[in-house]
Amino acid sequence: MFEPRPISAEAIPDALAKAERYRFLNEPAQAESICEDILRIDPNHQQALILLILSLTDQFSETNAAPQAERLLPRLNGEYERNYYAGIIAERLGRARMQRQEPGGGFQAYELFRDAMARFETAIRLRPPGNDDAILRWNACARTLNTHFELRPRPEESYEPIVGE
Repeated sequence: MFEPRPISAEAIPDALAKAERYRFLNEPAQAESICEDILRIDPNHQQALILLILSLTDQFSETNAAPQAERLLPRLNGEYERNYYAGIIAERLGRARMQRQEPGGGFQAYELFRDAMARFETAIRLRPPGNDDAILRWNACARTLNTHFELRPRPEESYEPIVGE
């Protein structure tokens, strides 16, 4: 087993910029690796935590990285950030479920989008002045649900007793 080598604290700004570039080049696993290196030196580095969450969500269609992303949320400093990024996780997981087209996936995706919208609602109430990111994400979820009719709530199950003869 190979032990990753630590980076220096002075290298964090450049490493963060590299991680962002890898993410924009659609190489989220590389961005994830760099964020892990940064967090090894500075475990509460907020930008690295956020970039790591986003890099993990970029991999949702290929991996089951959702639990790992969710475990990072309590490390974010603000309530706004925790709710906003919880919404991002749910929204991107919903989009990944849409792509898979598995049985029951439309119900699961619908529930994930609704969970995302609830998180964004909370973030909207907590947002700093001039920051409408949560509104933009809520609107994107609403438009997705309004245009993808295969995404719908689970039907209510009703049970009728079996009456003997």
